[in-house]
Amino acid sequence: MAVKDQKGFNDNVGKGDLTKVTKQLWRENCFPEWGTWLNEEIEDTIVPEGNFAMWWLGCTGIWVKTPEDANICIDLWVGVGKRGKRVWDKPYSQGKDFQMYHMNGGPTYQPNTRYTPMVIDPFEIKKVDAILSTHMHRDHIDQYVAAAIVQNFDDVPFIGPKFSCDVWRNWGVPEERLVEVRPGDVIKIKDMEIVAVDSFDRTALITSPLQAADMRGVCPTDMDDRAVSYIIKTPGGNLYHSGDSHYSNMYFKHGKDHKIDVALASFGENPAGLTDKMTSVDCLRMAECLNAKVLIPYHHDIWNNMLADPMEIEYLYQFKAPRLDYQFKVYIWQVGGSYMYPRDQDKKRFMFKRGFEDAFTDEPNLPFKSFL
Repeated sequence: MAVKDQKGFNDNVGKGDLTKVTKQLWRENCFPEWGTWLNEEIEDTIVPEGNFAMWWLGCTGIWVKTPEDANICIDLWVGVGKRGKRVWDKPYSQGKDFQMYHMNGGPTYQPNTRYTPMVIDPFEIKKVDAILSTHMHRDHIDQYVAAAIVQNFDDVPFIGPKFSCDVWRNWGVPEERLVEVRPGDVIKIKDMEIVAVDSFDRTALITSPLQAADMRGVCPTDMDDRAVSYIIKTPGGNLYHSGDSHYSNMYFKHGKDHKIDVALASFGENPAGLTDKMTSVDCLRMAECLNAKVLIPYHHDIWNNMLADPMEIEYLYQFKAPRLDYQFKVYIWQVGGSYMYPRDQDKKRFMFKRGFEDAFTDEPNLPFKSFL
């Protein structure tokens, strides 16, 4: 666990004796990279009436907060991918249990290391009402998060499809805290309503947990056992969390059945032999079919072999919108950043604060020197 009182740079670590600076000390002082900065920001944020707030935690990890202080965390993952080219017995190796082996039918080398920093400390979460998982892939469900929540809270539920609950159960999450959901199930938390809907994550059908029929291209289990998407309904609007879903015509039905304000689309550059992420065209079609007001791409940040530039979606939108009469906006986010709807609905980009917000408040009369 990170050192609790670590507030930033510390030039005095090991001062005078660098033999005291160990690898373990480095890990404790520097990871997670953001320490508790984002934990504190989320805790301190008061959501105005008629809005909902969310933060991007990396990959498809999202924190959602409402005016009545309902807090849920979806798909938070604070693990890693490959950690060495020559160490093949590590998690995410190229063995036959590696999901990409089953996605492309053979052992193609994929250098999928984690790209995004860890922006939140799960062991320092002070308030949360539920932990959600869209599916069982290890970048969407996390044992460290599960351990932190079980250790620090007595009754916070873990909500997900059957296979996610099986993973949590295997890790030791108490049975009474597991809430298995399928499309159509509804869970209410304060002023928030969580609606489970169909997932279109075809990758989840052919990857772990493996079964004999998987290798023959036969799905022995229902998609609803493996994955769901979520519609988070709040007083400020509705969020569509698509997990790892690909494009599907069923988005049109979801758009008919539910009012969608903000849609999160799993975007990325697909590696050789794989179709694991939606393309820019797919993302626009998804938003159009959902009749969403705002489209936000995610998941393009996390794996170095699938990194993509979301500006591609924006460029394509500008090209197609005049003739297709699109009625939504494309928003380009940053990991660790916040987004509040409808307050931010007209913004096109996220930018971290640069100090101008407080620059002209009362300050001590300090000397100012220009070096220009």
